[in-house]
Amino acid sequence: MSMFELLSKIFFLIILFVISKPDVFKSPTSDIYIVFGEAKIEDLSSQLQSQAAKQFRAPPSNVTNVASKPETSAIAQDDEEVDETRVEPKDIELVMTQAGVTRSRAVQALKAADGDIVSTIMELTN
Repeated sequence: MSMFELLSKIFFLIILFVISKPDVFKSPTSDIYIVFGEAKIEDLSSQLQSQAAKQFRAPPSNVTNVASKPETSAIAQDDEEVDETRVEPKDIELVMTQAGVTRSRAVQALKAADGDIVSTIMELTN
């Protein structure tokens, strides 16, 4: 499953009608309320999508530091050939980009997570 397919399944439509300065009247004989004011539509799903897009657009500053200063164990792992069977090349590239890790570390993490991209990225960035 690609990252796009996963994100498209996560996000769903959430729309609220918001009245910022309402005039509210209650009927004296029942539990009926009458609300006057300008109703505006607030689309929460588009706000969530834009926040997620911002998260993927610019990596956090700590990820950049990890990518610029690789660990000594990561350097040693780059010299080794890693068996990339059972792992898609595009998944490896995505994990490398998002988590700021080496190819061998991305492959090892993907195998440990049974190819689950989201879990792999979360594990490598925490």
